[in-house]
Amino acid sequence: MTMDVPCKPALPLRPRPICIIGAGGIVNDAHLPAYKLAGFPVAGICDLDRSRAEKLASKFGVARVYESAAQMITDAPADAVYDVAVTAATLLEVLDLLPPGAPVLMQKPMGEDFAMAQRILACCRRKGLLAGVNFQLRFAPIVIAARWLVEQGHLGQLYDAEVRVTVDTPWHLFPFLKNHPRLEVLYHSIHYIDLLRSFFGNPASVMARTFRHPAKDLSSTRSTIILDYGDVLRAVVSVNHDHVFGARHQESFIKLEGTSGVVKARMGLLMDYPVGVPDTFEFALLGASSGPTWQEVTLQGTWFPHAFIGSMASLMRYAEGTDSMLSISVEDAIQTMAAVEAVYRSSARGGEPLPVI
Repeated sequence: MTMDVPCKPALPLRPRPICIIGAGGIVNDAHLPAYKLAGFPVAGICDLDRSRAEKLASKFGVARVYESAAQMITDAPADAVYDVAVTAATLLEVLDLLPPGAPVLMQKPMGEDFAMAQRILACCRRKGLLAGVNFQLRFAPIVIAARWLVEQGHLGQLYDAEVRVTVDTPWHLFPFLKNHPRLEVLYHSIHYIDLLRSFFGNPASVMARTFRHPAKDLSSTRSTIILDYGDVLRAVVSVNHDHVFGARHQESFIKLEGTSGVVKARMGLLMDYPVGVPDTFEFALLGASSGPTWQEVTLQGTWFPHAFIGSMASLMRYAEGTDSMLSISVEDAIQTMAAVEAVYRSSARGGEPLPVI
């Protein structure tokens, strides 16, 4: 017997006009395609490079291009939602421009480090912003499906959670990261840390090591991270962006094992990025006399761009009062930033030395 597993996010009752600050690659690849799919109206866009904003406005039918964020904010509809897709280092100065109480979705990470994240949180509190951070992996179809199975009790008690990525990532597509001292975890594995937090809450501690490649001029491209939830639940992130040996043994998946069932979901985007391969979602439940039988769910959408519908929809639903809680709020995101900070501290400190023989 097949099971109907939902994989689409809840939408707002009335979509609000979106004002986009920033016209970089992520806006072209994910934000604007997602809003077009969902039918979310985009009132305007701006960028320090006006030509980039004009190009995206023409491509996606955005009504207006503005000279500056300040000009767009002055002209914005009263019920506008702000989509801030600028570099982490400039988030704070943009947030300072927003009107008090405005709904805003900022691109992750929430600052360059935990100290900056704290200043961003303080700004959001001072201005009363309805502020969220775009941890959109929470809203990928594969994650919505997995969360439903967990919440319905089909997997039983979870005791093993693993995210594994073995791919060849084309870092040259992200030139602003070339000299960044905190590349891999802050800009990639932060998604997986946040995802595991969304299922299990804050870990008691983290144990981690990040690694650089001997032939690449990058700070870190591989990481192993253990989130400590005690002696029953194993929660681990293992990421290798340096597998240059073809597609045969590349992999990119989330796996959740429980006392009653298991989920394995492929994040296809990361394989042959940015083209990607299809996402897949499989699960198996215990209890049948013939043993567990794997079932594959037909997905509606992928991580990019469909998950970006969910994160913006979540903010809109919270702003209109349909949802009483914003799961990706800055109050929650600061906890993910704290975990990321702990990863880097653990990596710098090193492991336990062997006892002297």
